[in-house]
Amino acid sequence: MNPESILVAKVAFWLSVGLVIYPYFLYPLVLFLIYSVTQAWRDLLFLGSPRNRRADTPSSSGMPGVSIIVPAYNEEKGLPAKIENLRDLDFARERLQVIFVSDGSDDGTNQILQNLREQNYECILLSERKGKANALNQAVARATNPILVFCDAGTLFEHDAVKKLVRHFSDPEVGAVCGAVRYQAGSDALQTEGAYWKYESALRMMEARLGAILNASGCIYALRRDCFSPIPQSTILEDFVIPMRTRRLGFSVLYDPEAVAIEFPASTVSGEFTRRVRLAVGSFRAVGGLVRVPWKGFTPFALISHKLLRWLVPFFAITLLASNMVLMRSPSYRAALAAQVLFYCWAGLGFFFYQHMRRVRYGLVPYFLFAMHLAFIVGFFRCLVGSDRA
Repeated sequence: MNPESILVAKVAFWLSVGLVIYPYFLYPLVLFLIYSVTQAWRDLLFLGSPRNRRADTPSSSGMPGVSIIVPAYNEEKGLPAKIENLRDLDFARERLQVIFVSDGSDDGTNQILQNLREQNYECILLSERKGKANALNQAVARATNPILVFCDAGTLFEHDAVKKLVRHFSDPEVGAVCGAVRYQAGSDALQTEGAYWKYESALRMMEARLGAILNASGCIYALRRDCFSPIPQSTILEDFVIPMRTRRLGFSVLYDPEAVAIEFPASTVSGEFTRRVRLAVGSFRAVGGLVRVPWKGFTPFALISHKLLRWLVPFFAITLLASNMVLMRSPSYRAALAAQVLFYCWAGLGFFFYQHMRRVRYGLVPYFLFAMHLAFIVGFFRCLVGSDRA
């Protein structure tokens, strides 16, 4: 092979190494350093002018009215627990409206909803499935309160979650508040994903303190009613699009780690992979909207580092493997190739571990990362052909 080709392969290899490592390891370190310096500066300012920096939780009489939106599709198994969970919320009943919208369910979901007798509960039963975005549009049109809280039918709120979200809206500049997700995982495999979400939550908290958070978790977030406008029916990541629109309107988007929803992940490999592919399709569809977000402060750095580069990691990994194969005549590059092959073999074994093995929680990390990135590749091509099916 001629020297020029070898040079190109080396550049591609080391550039790919950097672009694979940076979003997961280097960016969190940079983020932590910037966050620490910024927080130290705020602490100094606080010492000079003491005031309570925590958002107070208003009394029940001071709380604004809240409309909780719960879209559902074939949720007969989890819906009774969700209904009971909402009944147990620590929030004034007279200020709470709950709107369930069944998106063309064909199991027992509609029957469960039709049997609800609470005065402040409303049900919308759509005759055909048109997607979550359409369901949300239908529900918000029926909402009567100034604050909307979005959640999933399969997740449960901690009893004070709504109060924790709503307390921030006493500040008229706040347009949306994102809550935290805690995984209720019974197996080591699902605990691996829970550990990943703890890592993501830490990044989200630091980004929020720097004014750079854009996306929420669809399990739990609140929105000022005036910030909502109907979302296109093709939207998949509405919890990315809605906060992004809120930022464009000039409102701030906050993150409250004390407002917690409990998530129960898909119990099958195919179900979890399907979910990941849909998220990937939605992510790539939302890229065009990023250019309309106010690019100021820390926001562009966070978007590029945490979002765009993360979405492109699987393509960098393919380039890394291909360039490494070209350079395998060198002992050091052969060692790097062996490490990559070992990683992918380990990820392949993870499919078996995921279903049959116990006490391999952190041993599943290669499988988890591989499945996530494979879903992004599939999602990218689904997006190109205009399909969101997995």
